[in-house]
Amino acid sequence: MDYVPHTSEDRSEMLKTIGVSSIDELFSDVPSEVKLDRKLNLPPAMSEFELMKYMSELAGKNATTDCMVSFLGAGVYDHYVPSVVKHIISRSEFYTSYTPYQAEISQGMLQSIFEYQTLMCELTAMDISNASLYDGATGIAEAAMMSSRVTRRQEVIISRAVHPDYRRTLKTYAHNLELNVIEVPFEDGATDIEAIRDLISDKTACVILQSPNFFGCIENMALAAEVAHEKKALFVACVEPISLGILTPPGEYGADIAVGEGQGLGIPMGFGGPHLGFLTCRKEHMRQMPGRVAGETHDDEGRRGYLLTLQAREQHIRRDRATSNICSNQALCALAATVYLSWLGKQGVKEVAELCLEKAHYACERLSSLPGFERKYSAPFFNEFVMKTPVKPEEICEGLVKANILGGLPLGRFYSDLSDSMLMAVTEKRTKEEIDTLCRALEGLV
Repeated sequence: MDYVPHTSEDRSEMLKTIGVSSIDELFSDVPSEVKLDRKLNLPPAMSEFELMKYMSELAGKNATTDCMVSFLGAGVYDHYVPSVVKHIISRSEFYTSYTPYQAEISQGMLQSIFEYQTLMCELTAMDISNASLYDGATGIAEAAMMSSRVTRRQEVIISRAVHPDYRRTLKTYAHNLELNVIEVPFEDGATDIEAIRDLISDKTACVILQSPNFFGCIENMALAAEVAHEKKALFVACVEPISLGILTPPGEYGADIAVGEGQGLGIPMGFGGPHLGFLTCRKEHMRQMPGRVAGETHDDEGRRGYLLTLQAREQHIRRDRATSNICSNQALCALAATVYLSWLGKQGVKEVAELCLEKAHYACERLSSLPGFERKYSAPFFNEFVMKTPVKPEEICEGLVKANILGGLPLGRFYSDLSDSMLMAVTEKRTKEEIDTLCRALEGLV
């Protein structure tokens, strides 16, 4: 079936209406040497029915966690998303959520942002939260820039156990800001705190650690904060929000800024995005915080209302005084996180964290019993761990795909000395049967 949107008479009438004699005349200002002298290499036009069928066939070639068991993690996790999350965020008044420009007439949107901020402060035990960032990587970069503004220093110390993508993003931001980024080594999967003590100086704006770190290991965050504060530097904690159901929150071990990736809070993996970056901090640093803050107030008649109390982005104030050029927020993803946290509550988040912890340790124990497999690091871990494999991790992952299993992440692409290791992640969705099936598949492969 051929579908022609306009007849020649239609096109002639359209050209006449806009005052030109031909389509070529529309492009008369374009130099002939840069014009394409042939037709575009495109397939014939399709009807709507044909196009829908074709796109469905293409989509069917994708493999998702609906049909495969995933042990992939490294910042994006296969958590269960309660159906209530999709139902709420799909409502028309929320689905196109964005930063409100005539803010005070958007009371529902402002309230949802305010509730998000409240929940993130409770989760991290910090004083104030902004209304979200792009992702965990930009969260790290924004925290570093924020620390530099607060301390008026130009040096950032970050552990090599922080997610490699986060570190690369930080270096990209730092390049034109004349921020000196210093990386600290790790030992047995955890950051060498004494190395921080040796490197930190009066020029250091902040120390950045991630816990659980990229390898899933839990860091000594309290000691790192103490070392940073000895030189009057800020301590930035990058945290995984679900883990805070059972781990000490940043506000209780001396963090000045807490950041992280909020994808695990009711947001699908989505082939890598869009996700949610969060940033919380101590009250004294709020005016250097990027983004915007929604506040609660009362009008002249005593009625509760919401407003934007802090707008420090470059579209709202003079560009040279803006704390960040983050020009958007992740309001829809932030709403999903709000619904997820409200639905589970404190006890629910704790139970999800405990399930992740217990199932990950069971998987680690089972995998370690296989010939040739051994746990790489002995440091305590949450829901991810590194396994040393008897054959190349890439070959293992290729073999597991045939069994409808997404294996772990080969680490050689990030760390040359870990080419024989892979990062395994286990969430509350993984069952004992799935973990046992993984082990049987691995036995068959090696």
